[in-house]
Amino acid sequence: MELTDLNLQQLQEQLAQGSVSSVDATRAYLDRITATNDNYNTYITVCEAEALAMAEAADKRISAGDAAPLTGIPLAVKDIFNTEGVKTTAGSRILGDFVSPYDATAVARLKQQGAVLLGKLNMDEFAMGSSNENSAYGPAKNPWDTERVPGGSSGGSAACVAARQAVATLGTDTGGSIRQPASHCGVVGLKPTYGRVSRYGVIAYASSLDQVGPVARTVSDCALLLQGVAGYDTADSTSVDRPVEDYLADLQGGVKGMRIGLPQEYFIDGLDPEVQQAVEKAIETYRGLGAEIVPVNLPHTDYAVACYYLIATAEASSNLARYEGVRFGRRVDNGKGLIEMFCSSRAEGFGPEVKRRIMLGTYALSSGYYDAYYLKAQKVRTLIRQDFNNAFDQVDLLLTPVAPTPAFKLGEKVNDPLQMYLSDIFTIPLNLAGTCGMSVPCGLTGEKLPVGMQLIGKPFAEATLLRAAYAYEQAGEWQQLRPE
Repeated sequence: MELTDLNLQQLQEQLAQGSVSSVDATRAYLDRITATNDNYNTYITVCEAEALAMAEAADKRISAGDAAPLTGIPLAVKDIFNTEGVKTTAGSRILGDFVSPYDATAVARLKQQGAVLLGKLNMDEFAMGSSNENSAYGPAKNPWDTERVPGGSSGGSAACVAARQAVATLGTDTGGSIRQPASHCGVVGLKPTYGRVSRYGVIAYASSLDQVGPVARTVSDCALLLQGVAGYDTADSTSVDRPVEDYLADLQGGVKGMRIGLPQEYFIDGLDPEVQQAVEKAIETYRGLGAEIVPVNLPHTDYAVACYYLIATAEASSNLARYEGVRFGRRVDNGKGLIEMFCSSRAEGFGPEVKRRIMLGTYALSSGYYDAYYLKAQKVRTLIRQDFNNAFDQVDLLLTPVAPTPAFKLGEKVNDPLQMYLSDIFTIPLNLAGTCGMSVPCGLTGEKLPVGMQLIGKPFAEATLLRAAYAYEQAGEWQQLRPE
């Protein structure tokens, strides 16, 4: 077995036993990145020298008996996390030369544990997209079929794990940006409850929706990485001061007696038959494991996509106003004055999808339209959150598809924004509700494309979510799912 084939827990054990060093593992991953990144375009920046220095420090820490759970583990992060001394582009031309002077809290926590940072991963520009085709650095490609998208916006994070270019990664999820790529790439991805992981140092898209989460090969690896970054942070005003559970402690508790709800609104016309078949088989697996399957309703689901694209774009319009070429970002100075410089910097620095969303959000917030659009969307969001609360009065978890189709072809939806937006129809409601959810591999289509199921938990019930996911993973045949 190659070092890059070891999952997080396996590598952790090898490092503890001294049978492999962090430097060896890091070199193996750097070699694999060099050999394969032209195929997948997952990395925007590779931090070779920094990674090897971190690995050497980790080996000394392990030898001294001072290892933390993530010490010496080669990881990578989406290029939306500020990383001290390393380029942080957010997938955009406008930040192409920006080098952050500080670390995001999630990155700082990884470094405190002695993890190794291999580099920064490809993404849709400012996390706006569902296919990773909006990146200024070219699209990341799905390791299962390089003619297909890996999903977005954390496409690089999911494809990197599937391609064995890192042990695990961090992404962000605003409307499905961890779960949908995880489904398309056959890996495990978790969106924690809003406030569970600090957003400090993460370049903002939509501040009331963004959340940091792990992408990994197995459920237990996901639990370990979440354990490493979760927790209260005074630097993030939305961070919740609540103890972090031991996510590994009850992982093997099983699902016997657990009530799992099936929202009827998620099993709809237009759902790909092979996706539906894979998810239905997963439901039967849970039934066989002793879970009780219960039909439930989330009646305002149909309004979620429209609601999301009003709220998210309104927040983006505000958050991205700072990138004007004066304080932040690329400056285009043509000598025609400040206003012309401001307009040119933004026009040339932002890509088409970012411009589209800024315009939509600005319109929704404008005088005369605020009440009709933005305020109404916030009221609908409250109803969607109440739908989830009502459902969780009846069940412990919800189970749905992650995406209506498997990974689609590169270029297939680029000129049809509505169809692209609808690819997140099953993931968006969770972000509006602020609760936790994850994608777990549950099958392959006839074309050997992965399918993921979505498990949805109550707020701050990540431990229950992981327990249910682990029970399925151990009972199913998809634990070793990987592209040929």
